[in-house]
Amino acid sequence: MLGLINRSIQNFLTDTHGVEVWRRVAARLGLSAAGFEPMLKYEKGQSLKLIEAACAELGRSRTDLLEDLGTYLATREPVRRLLRYGGCDYTDFLNTLDDLHDRARMALADLDLPELSLETLDDGEYRLRVAGRLPGWATVFAGILRAMADDYGVLALIESEENGEIVSIRLLDSSYAKGRNFALSRPLEGNL
Repeated sequence: MLGLINRSIQNFLTDTHGVEVWRRVAARLGLSAAGFEPMLKYEKGQSLKLIEAACAELGRSRTDLLEDLGTYLATREPVRRLLRYGGCDYTDFLNTLDDLHDRARMALADLDLPELSLETLDDGEYRLRVAGRLPGWATVFAGILRAMADDYGVLALIESEENGEIVSIRLLDSSYAKGRNFALSRPLEGNL
């Protein structure tokens, strides 16, 4: 597994809970405080151990930690931009989630994100199947989807099912608030 996943967890812990928390988590695992190299490959079991150690250190449930990780990831500008390319509104965004795996692989060929499959149930109701090699991806995506609903200004009820890799989405108000600004291109800086 690409170290980018583990480095993202490391950055989440450092940014939201502080460097000392990260150092204690690293010590629990016998790792250097420098942590993970994003482009190196690690065993998938390393990610599971990292999540378990973080939960133990923080006294938090796996579900809560993974959902917060998803929210954190969606608020990082490079990830947010990748997600926002999916559509001009939240419904368009949801309908392009099936392509997210391939879009991410275009950027990083070795990135092992889960396969996503969106099913439309009724008007404004969806089920997202999340099939990844690591357990808990649905919970991470619940956090991502909540953050993106806020980003688009949408009020939505988003729940991950405990016994599976399913996220339920129900759109309650598609114009609940003003969404954050987003442009496909950024203004050029400096001289050309």
